[in-house]
Amino acid sequence: MISQPSRYCTVELQALPSRIGQVRRIVSAQLRYWHLDPLIDRAALGVTELLTNVHRHAQPDKVCTVEIELLLDRLTVSVHDHDPRLPEVHDAELFETCGRGLAMVAAVSQSWGVRPHGDTGKVVWFTLPAPTPAVALPSTYPAYGVATPGPFADLGTGAPSLADGHAPGHAPARSAVVG
Repeated sequence: MISQPSRYCTVELQALPSRIGQVRRIVSAQLRYWHLDPLIDRAALGVTELLTNVHRHAQPDKVCTVEIELLLDRLTVSVHDHDPRLPEVHDAELFETCGRGLAMVAAVSQSWGVRPHGDTGKVVWFTLPAPTPAVALPSTYPAYGVATPGPFADLGTGAPSLADGHAPGHAPARSAVVG
């Protein structure tokens, strides 16, 4: 179930290997929707590690909730499960195949932590810094076809060279995104 897709997303699931990949794709799609593409790899890695820990260690069940929230300049990803035992970071040996999950989360995130959730489990979370928009958009846009001084203006008079404000031989830019 996905709720409030604008700045908050929640997914409830059973942390099984087949579902972990699905949630990773959901998180990636949500970040694309929010135009946070630079965060996708780190968020997907972090949520994969947290869900894998639920799958391997959580008791009495594997039911959990993944939440992602964009608040100002920070993305928070959290996983709530029903196991009240708090995880521990291990220093894994060189050839061990397990035990690096939380260390990887710590390495890719700005901050991370764990907090008890009453007697019903815990929440493990991490944050990523959200990039600022690359281009600040003006608060008002001129109506389509209105001539405004710009890069194609006649430098002598300041008047646009074309009535519609577009360069000779160039069509207006259009988005490839539907909607």
